[in-house]
Amino acid sequence: MAEKESTKQQQWDSTMSQSQFMERDTVLVLSNSDIVTGSASKKSSHVFDAAQPRGILHRAFSVFLFDSSTSELLLQKRASTKITFPNVWTNTCCSHPLHGMEPGEVDGPEDVKEGSVVGVKNAAVRKLEHELGIPVGELKVEEFKFLTRLHYWAADTVTHGKKSPWGEHEIDYVLFITIPSKDGLTLKPHPDEVDDVKWVTQSKLLEMFDDTNLLFSPWFRLITKKWMIGNGEAGGGGWWDDLDRTMKTNDFCDYGTIHRFDPPSEHMGGGGDAGPMFDEEEKKEVGNVTVGDSSKKQGAYGKVKTHKESKLKQILHLDEVWSAITLLYLQPLESNLSSEAIKKTFDPSDLAFCDDILCKVSRSFAAVIRQLPSQMLVDVLIFYLVLRALDTIEDDMTFFETNEEKVKILLSFHKTALIDPKWTLMGCGEGDERRLLEEFPKCHSVYAALPEASRRVISDITLRMATGMAEFVDKDLGQGTIDVSQYNRYCHFVAGLVGEGLSRLFSVSGLEQPSLAGELHLSDQMGLFLQKTNIIRDYLEDYVDGRAFWPQSVWKKYSASGDLGYFANPTTQESKTAGLNCLNELVTDALELAPDCLSYLSKLRCAEVFRFCAIPQVMAIATLEKCYHNGDVFTGVVKIRKGMSCQLINDTTDIFGVHGIFNRFASSIIDKANKMRHKGEHNDPSYERTIKACRTIIELTEFEAKKAANHASLVNGTVIAASCAAAVASCFAIKSPNNNSLAITTTTATATMASFGILSFFKTGFMNYLGKRTASSSSLLLPAAKICKKK
Repeated sequence: MAEKESTKQQQWDSTMSQSQFMERDTVLVLSNSDIVTGSASKKSSHVFDAAQPRGILHRAFSVFLFDSSTSELLLQKRASTKITFPNVWTNTCCSHPLHGMEPGEVDGPEDVKEGSVVGVKNAAVRKLEHELGIPVGELKVEEFKFLTRLHYWAADTVTHGKKSPWGEHEIDYVLFITIPSKDGLTLKPHPDEVDDVKWVTQSKLLEMFDDTNLLFSPWFRLITKKWMIGNGEAGGGGWWDDLDRTMKTNDFCDYGTIHRFDPPSEHMGGGGDAGPMFDEEEKKEVGNVTVGDSSKKQGAYGKVKTHKESKLKQILHLDEVWSAITLLYLQPLESNLSSEAIKKTFDPSDLAFCDDILCKVSRSFAAVIRQLPSQMLVDVLIFYLVLRALDTIEDDMTFFETNEEKVKILLSFHKTALIDPKWTLMGCGEGDERRLLEEFPKCHSVYAALPEASRRVISDITLRMATGMAEFVDKDLGQGTIDVSQYNRYCHFVAGLVGEGLSRLFSVSGLEQPSLAGELHLSDQMGLFLQKTNIIRDYLEDYVDGRAFWPQSVWKKYSASGDLGYFANPTTQESKTAGLNCLNELVTDALELAPDCLSYLSKLRCAEVFRFCAIPQVMAIATLEKCYHNGDVFTGVVKIRKGMSCQLINDTTDIFGVHGIFNRFASSIIDKANKMRHKGEHNDPSYERTIKACRTIIELTEFEAKKAANHASLVNGTVIAASCAAAVASCFAIKSPNNNSLAITTTTATATMASFGILSFFKTGFMNYLGKRTASSSSLLLPAAKICKKK
């Protein structure tokens, strides 16, 4: 407890000056839908200039404290030393919840939905003590009533002039609280915060509003006129008219709507010359909807931007362009779902649904599942959908009334959804994930027709994964996992068990050796490698969603605010450097799993199974290389180029190609690390560990990587030579009437490019031919058909 208190004092000190508060307080940066997307200093969020005409949207609260015996409201006059809106009368207390506080002050969407917002209330208690001297404990957190939210902005033009460099842009949480009598309230206003206090009745406040010599905060006027006094702008009875009803019922509570308001004309302008933000159409668009297309994916998917290279940059990678054309049109991954054995075994309508929903709920696995041999394709497809359904239940943070209810559904899933052919769950999840649960009987129909051995594997892994998920339901993951051990444990439950289940399915199919089912450690490490890559890449999405997984024992070494959001959308060089150091350590932690992944792949004998396992692994190593020392991770989602993805798929046909890919990206990470170190721009604490992990990968893959490189050099040389020859030949065949050198040059360039393009189409086939020749003597990979024929 003492340690926590010490941390708190380090993060927030009530004796700081106004300038220090502006520099050190870390506010909650928001999306328009009130999702926490990062952090910013109090100063930077309140600056109004050309770069950010309305500052940075952040979270705030407004407390209204009433004496229930007289219905009087306590006002404060903000001190003249305040930087924003000094000398104005306003409600009892208005300020910001902050990152890194103890007790915590960050609320998620589920807290708003249920109206608890304990984080905002904790912030209110902290600031009431600071500004007005009301001791912590005199006003209890549970006594505050959360009513609604408003999104407003206002330049402080009254204080600082039309070009004011300061202003407010907030989503403000309105909190009411009553006390039996003001006589029992401790009030010791802080002179740097408050110049005066006053208890007022409704009539007295309206008199003050009419006094042109008095200044009022724009948010206080807005709330009062809109909702507090009857027959105001909202019509009907006001919150202040019947305090007993307001405090004891939910008649006035509106948790679902974020009310949007532009300021009065005198508060427009500022350093960025900001004009109206919310016209009627825009209010409808951003009203109370969620940013992003929530109909497609649940959680925070789509709510933060994705970093992509421009189309021009992508096109300049010609080898990737040809890879995409090859994969999409010339040599696509073939689906084996139409095989006769599958048609005879499963209901075609239900199987069609499973295939369709697989493509919609899976971002990357649909194509690699479909190319599996018919002996096990449907087994893996259903395995994926069952676990996706389970994951949807775990991810939904608002559907269940209590965590106990969610845990009950999770733990019984294997004996309800997998036993009862009519089981469904209506209304859980979003978009296609919801549809999967609501039409689950179609999945059950296909599951029930699987071999008994496959069903046993799927049921067992489902129960064990659900048990692991249930363990984490009650854990507060808003700030990530506690330590690396818990981080690994979570990854084991949601991904390592998937690896084990797949190994067992491969074995029972007969396409892989029975011993593979016993490779529990390697199977687990394969899953952890993929899951950790996703967690690293999805930092901002997960943080926005309120369920993050970066281990606190790692990131707290780098976060100056003591909050995981410190790295999100960084505004200072200090926070940028700290974020990169943290990111590099986690990337290195994932890279250390690569040797076990390569060891697992070397034990496979079925070509289709090998490709199914290898493709996600090469995507992961490419993603880790992209994320390493990349600040874009903290402002959006980083993804590799689509053309590169196609190239990786094309090259993942045998162990030589896989080793070449791992070697290539490990070498690239070393180059990045050395470049930063030699420039002296960045002193990475994980540098030595990173280099060691990458060198281990390089040593393991060097032999096969050299063979792959030799093949590539031979093919590239052949293609280039043939292209040039074709171009020269075409030029001799063309007669220019004026012997125009420009025309000949243009023709030569065009012919060369065309020839290069045409001959590049044959590159993949040539590579495969060379690979197969080498593989025939040094690789044990065989197509499923040959394995079955041998039996």
